[in-house]
Amino acid sequence: SAELKADRQFVLAAVAQSGGALRYASAELQADREVVLAAVAQYGGALEYASAELKADRQFVLAAVAQSGGALRYASAELQADREVVLAAVAQYGGALEYASA
Repeated sequence: SAELKADRQFVLAAVAQSGGALRYASAELQADREVVLAAVAQYGGALEYASAELKADRQFVLAAVAQSGGALRYASAELQADREVVLAAVAQYGGALEYASA
């Protein structure tokens, strides 16, 4: 229900079990740093469902790729070209280099 998708505690519990559940969260919660980081910690690909603002937030993406290097795939193009962000992602998961842009 829309009510559950907007319930922060419910969504936090859901993404802790399955990060991909972030796709069903309200737009407000997809922009919530704590909720999105909890989702990414469980499943790096959950960054795909984060707000555009979070995907372009350097400090946030650094924290996300430190937990799951593959999350680099869903970072903004600018951050995919950011040396420090790419190095942090690759340090966590070597295969993340595939998502770096020149």
